[in-house]
Parts: sequence; structure tokens; C-alpha cells
Amino acid sequence: MTRGPQPVPPRVHAHHASHTRLLSTATVRSTRPAGVNAVIVPTARPFGYLRDAAELVKDLNCQLIVLCSKWADAGRALDLAADVGVRAVTVDVEHDQPRLPDLRTSSMLTEKGWRRFSRRTDTSLKRNVGLALARMVGWRFVLFLDDDIRVEEPGDIWDAAGLAETHAAVGLVNHGFPDNSVVCHAHRRTGGIQGTFVGGGALVVQVNRTTSFFPNIYNEDWFFLLNGHGIDPVTMVGKVTQKEYDPFRDTVRARGEEFGDTLAEGVYALLDDGKTIDAADAGYWASYLQVRRDFIQQVLERLPRAAVADEAERRRMAAALAGAHGRSLTITPDLCVDYLHAWAADRRHWQSWLGKLPHKPSAEAALRYLGLKPHVA
Repeated sequence: MTRGPQPVPPRVHAHHASHTRLLSTATVRSTRPAGVNAVIVPTARPFGYLRDAAELVKDLNCQLIVLCSKWADAGRALDLAADVGVRAVTVDVEHDQPRLPDLRTSSMLTEKGWRRFSRRTDTSLKRNVGLALARMVGWRFVLFLDDDIRVEEPGDIWDAAGLAETHAAVGLVNHGFPDNSVVCHAHRRTGGIQGTFVGGGALVVQVNRTTSFFPNIYNEDWFFLLNGHGIDPVTMVGKVTQKEYDPFRDTVRARGEEFGDTLAEGVYALLDDGKTIDAADAGYWASYLQVRRDFIQQVLERLPRAAVADEAERRRMAAALAGAHGRSLTITPDLCVDYLHAWAADRRHWQSWLGKLPHKPSAEAALRYLGLKPHVA
């Protein structure tokens, strides 16, 4: 039997420095809506990091939800909220694991051969708790806010909520330390042009519109913004600043980010070029993985000429990039395809689970339903 011409998988020829073409046009209304119902802060740092968020909640006249683990303490967080004078519910997510759906995107990375790709942070877990909580209580808009981000003008959150009337999510524009991966930070530091995109660190979500979840992977917020084929309507407005940190402190961060950064950048490169997620087959990933490795190698080659603080920083950058490149060499096209299949199945599972959640009269009642022990002022 003679077979007809087979479709040629799309190819990416270079790193995409920006994905802003995927954003919807933001037109802020002259009249503002009621704002957000709550500010949800996933935190693992000491309680003092919450003061900016608490002050913002006071200005917005809404509720503060603090999801704690590691160095964060639910009791101390509640004391700080009381000191600022805001309504708050805090909970220790680490000690009382929440009852959320079992997700294949998490379990597959614990299996033999793939464990190096598992992510040992709980930010995704906390944000998913926030989504479930908001759905049960019946909130309309919530702001996800990281504890290292400061909102310059509370009115920007009102504007974001207004835009969320017609968008699945609205990000706040980061004018502080750029929200990039280690590899993309190095790209910028060595003279490359590198943009940023909508991030979960300052994100207003229309609760009833979204049926997505945050997978436990780096760039989980980029995956949250996707539907089955492309990106939901999202935009950006306002201004926030993120505190600075050293992305090259060790190689652990770069290695841990590489799988999620590769997947997200690869998917968004397809969308930039007018394709859909369905085009991300094994042939595409074979091409994109080579593009990614070449990109990291090019940044490494520019490093000797980069304007860095000192030779020690140059060595840290080189080690981090080498770590990312080494991890990239262990990523296969089949793993990328399998992960995206698992992610698509998880989206359907999460959507079904959300639809069966009962209504609860308060945030503390919703958290108890999820198996958590809230602290309430």
C-alpha cells in the first residue's frame, strides 16, 4: 500500500526570548468591580515576610489566606495578621497533608528512572489548595501572591480583578528582580535579550472560570494558564516588585528547573508559532531538545566575556549552566510526550473533582474538608 505524504513536525530554530504575543489586549475599565475576595499566600519563609501581603489585604478590605510549610509558622502568621488588623486564616500544609486528587504528573516522576525530575517543593500543592478552597467558599476572584513580591499600588489589584471579568487570569507586571529560570537569568547576564511572562507569584484568578491546576513542576504557573490545546485568555496589568536572590548560588536549582523549563518553553514556542499543544509529538521534542541544549551551550560560550561581579560569580554561573545542560541530556522526547499526556489526563481529573466539591460557608470549613487544621483569629 502506498502511503501519502506524512505531516512534518514543527521545528523550533532558536530560543524564544518572549511570549508576550500570546497575551490578550488589556483595557482597564473606568469603573472598578468589587475587587478580590482573598489574597492567598503560599509561604515557606519566616512570618516577617508576610507583612507586605497583610498590609495589602488591609488596603483591599478582603481576607488573607496563608498556607505554611518549612520555616513558616501558622500561629506566628496569624499573630502578624492580627497585629496589622486583617482577617486571616492560616494553616500548616506540611504537617497535615491535604486531601487532593492523585495526579499522574506527580506520581510518574517518583518512578524508577524518572526520580531525578521530581520537584521537592510544595508551591503547586499550596496553590491547588487555594483553588479548591476558593471554589468551595464561592469566591469570585482571588489573588495568588508570593511572600517575596510587593504590590506597589493596591489599585492595580482592582484593575486586575476588572480584567479578570473577561480573562481566566491576570498577572501583575514585575518591575523588580526578573522572574526567570537560572538558564534565562544567565542568558540575560551574558548579553542576551530575555523577557518575562505571566507568573503565579502575583496572579488574579477568576475562580469559577478556571478548571486548571498547578502541576508539581517548575513553571507550573505556565501550565496552569493552558487549556487542552493552547492558552486561555490572559493578560497583564499594574506593577509589582520581586525581591532579589542569587540564582547561581548552587547547581541544585538549575538542575531542578530544567525539565519544567524545557517543557514549558517548548510548548509556548509552539503557541508563539501559531501551533497547538497537539503538535508536541516525539519528533518535535527531538528537535526542541537539541535547540535547548545548543542554547545553554551558547550562553556558556558567552560567559567569559560577560560583565559579572567577580570571577567567583562567573564560576557559579558556569557550574549552574553545566548542571542544567547535564540534566537536559537525560530528558528524552518520549518523557516529554508522556508527561504532556499525563498532564492532559490530570486536567480532566481535576476538573471532575472540582465539580464535585461541596459548598462551604467559610475558608476554615473548606480547609477542614480538605483535611487541614486552620488557625483562625
